[in-house]
Amino acid sequence: MSSKPFIHTHPYKPFLFPEATKLIVGTLPPPRFTTGELKHDDVDFCYGSRNGMLWPILNRLFDLNLKYETTKEAADQRKNFLLKHKIGVCDIVGSAERNKIDASDLGMQNVKLRNMLGYLKDYPKIDTLLFMGGNSKNGPEYFFRKLLKEKGLRLDVVSDIVPRIHQLILDGRTLKTVSLTAPSGAANRAVGSLQAYKDLKIENPNFNTLDFRVMQYKEFFMG
Repeated sequence: MSSKPFIHTHPYKPFLFPEATKLIVGTLPPPRFTTGELKHDDVDFCYGSRNGMLWPILNRLFDLNLKYETTKEAADQRKNFLLKHKIGVCDIVGSAERNKIDASDLGMQNVKLRNMLGYLKDYPKIDTLLFMGGNSKNGPEYFFRKLLKEKGLRLDVVSDIVPRIHQLILDGRTLKTVSLTAPSGAANRAVGSLQAYKDLKIENPNFNTLDFRVMQYKEFFMG
C-alpha cells in the first residue's frame, strides 16, 4: 500500500488590516513551515524561507536592514514594514496534499483555496493584488482565475508584457492584479529565458536574477 500523502497546511493566517491597499498573494511556504522544523536562518513569518527572495528584494528596495533568523524580532521587522506600507499578505492556498514532500506548486493535489473574494470584500481599501508568480498551473494567478470563474467573474488584460497586469471589477470596484516573477529559485530559469533579462545581462555581466526581480518589483511596491 502507498503511504498517506503529506497534508500541507498553511501555517499563517492572512496578514490583513483595514488600512491595507496592496495584497501579496502566493501559494504555500515550504513544508517545514507546516511541521515547525525551521532552519536557523528561516524567519517564522510569511515568505520567511531562507531560500526565498521576497524579503531580500524588499530589503534592498527599502533599505530595511532585516535580520534573517528565527526570532520574534525578525518576524516583527517584517510585520512593521507591511503595516507601515499598507501591504497585506494572503496566500491563496489553505491546504494541499503532497505525495512528495517539497515546495513545488505542481506537486500540490486536492488543493483547498482560501476565500480570497471574501477577504477582498472585507478589506475594501485593497486595490492591487501582487501575485508571487504567473498563470502557470497551480500558481497564484491560476488559482485566482479559478475562484473568479466559479463566480462568473474574469480578469481583463491591461498589459501582456511580463509582469502581466490585469484588472477585475468586483462589486463595482476596480482591482489591479500584477503577476510578478516568483521570488523563488525555481523561477530563475524562467527569468533567464526572458529577452529583457538577456539584454541587461549583456550590458552588465554581473547582473543576476535577483537584480532583475528588484528592478521589476520596484514599480509595484514603491509606486
